[in-house]
Amino acid sequence: MLTEVLTHNSNDTFARYGLAMEYSNSGKTEEALQEFGKLLAANPDYAAGYFMAAQTLTKVGRIGEARKMLQNGIAAAERTGNSHALSEMQGMLSELS
Repeated sequence: MLTEVLTHNSNDTFARYGLAMEYSNSGKTEEALQEFGKLLAANPDYAAGYFMAAQTLTKVGRIGEARKMLQNGIAAAERTGNSHALSEMQGMLSELS
């Protein structure tokens, strides 16, 4: 269903995020990261996308990439004033350091 929505509107933020999460939860890391990449390219201030992409990367031991994703997410959260996302990502980043 999500892919059908994206066929009609490739910039649908909710559908793109949902598809990325479905792939991540199914263990399809590369597909998930591809979708997170598309999501963040179209919506660079979507902090949740960075956070969940970082969690996906962490699950498969790609810690350096996860740190970079969190740093980008922290910058996005600061730009948008999203203090909750900022706090979550800072906490995760400190755990990975």
